[in-house]
Amino acid sequence: MPSITSQYLARHRRLTGDRSDILLPVTGAQRRFLLVRSLDPSGRPDVVPMFFAFPSGTIDPERLRAAASRLAARHTALRSRPAVVRGTPVLRVADPDVGVARSALVPGESPADGLRRALASWDAQGPPLRLFLVHDEERAEDILAVALDHAVCDGRSLARIVDELGAAYGEEATEPPVEPGETEAELAAYQDAVLRQLAAEERAETPEAAAYWADRLRALQAHAPAPRPARVPEGTWPSGAAQARLPAHDGGVSFPGLLDACRSAARELYGPGRAVPLGYPWGGRPTGTAPVIGCFLNTLVFPAYTGDGPGPEVTADAWWDDLDRADVPFDAVVAAVRAAGSSWTGGLDGLLTVDDDSRRPPLVLAGVEGREVHVDGRPVRGPFAVSVTQGAEIRVRMVWDRAVLDDETAHRAFDALTHALRPSEHTMR
Repeated sequence: MPSITSQYLARHRRLTGDRSDILLPVTGAQRRFLLVRSLDPSGRPDVVPMFFAFPSGTIDPERLRAAASRLAARHTALRSRPAVVRGTPVLRVADPDVGVARSALVPGESPADGLRRALASWDAQGPPLRLFLVHDEERAEDILAVALDHAVCDGRSLARIVDELGAAYGEEATEPPVEPGETEAELAAYQDAVLRQLAAEERAETPEAAAYWADRLRALQAHAPAPRPARVPEGTWPSGAAQARLPAHDGGVSFPGLLDACRSAARELYGPGRAVPLGYPWGGRPTGTAPVIGCFLNTLVFPAYTGDGPGPEVTADAWWDDLDRADVPFDAVVAAVRAAGSSWTGGLDGLLTVDDDSRRPPLVLAGVEGREVHVDGRPVRGPFAVSVTQGAEIRVRMVWDRAVLDDETAHRAFDALTHALRPSEHTMR
């Protein structure tokens, strides 16, 4: 039987014919985001916002709009709209369309409330890159939200987007717009990158890989309770958040160590003796692929056993084995596990993302460095998500859906997580 990737490519070819430069194929990672969106009753996409505070008067909105439009013109992913055409996920190439929305606060509304409201109004049919500005009168600052549809970019693209947006803002307004030849060349490079990615995914979908993932994930069950809006206390945000700064030691925490720490959190959230599906992004570009902006990181699944699980060495060995099959796209993994008789449908009870502090450049506009800030309380996809930034210190954040998890339990889970990440006395000797 043809692989899921082979079937997808065949459908895309039948759909597009000679229009392959208008309706682009999507990677396995993008297919997952579009599938999750299609299952959401509201059709809400995953939105990735970055927030930067600048002294009042620093930002020229028209100059910012022009810079963002040049940025989108230079990158196919930032001007293409995710869509499903006759059951086939695609990216529909469009002209750059980036505006700067200035949100006026209603009486009694905080700047964070205004940004949450603006992001909540996201139209799934609109452009994938959008900018929002809110004035914070109390701090004499303007807060800029650079927001993207997650289906067009993964976490590794964000630093480059920030860097290039600042560079485009520094260009003279009198400079000519992006030349058509430059746009066409990048479109060709993007198409080639996606096709190389899909070819790698197609090669990875072997019977042996399917059998590996079926055995590895056979015991998974989604354990989070069903969302109930009534669980959210009246007058509170839809999500909760906790954060901590921990001392770095021995060059930081290994990725298997982070997975084991998330296992500790899952034990508090869902109880002992469970096999909890924890997702994390991973991947690399195929050899020869141009460094285009886009969504190329696959979602891998770690079975977080919450009982008296294996030691760190066993976790690390199993994780390295997982990475040997990391190119198998998420939907193919789910299909293999289901075909083996598991009742797991692909739902994730938790997410883990990891970043390196050196790969998070600040947004600089006309020589002024923006201060990155967080706006909590936004809706989150999934019961809980952990983000870890490693550098001179370890910064840990956890957010959770209050319609699924209560705050008291979530804070216990966060305490277990941070406890697992702190250096033990033995390590410090």
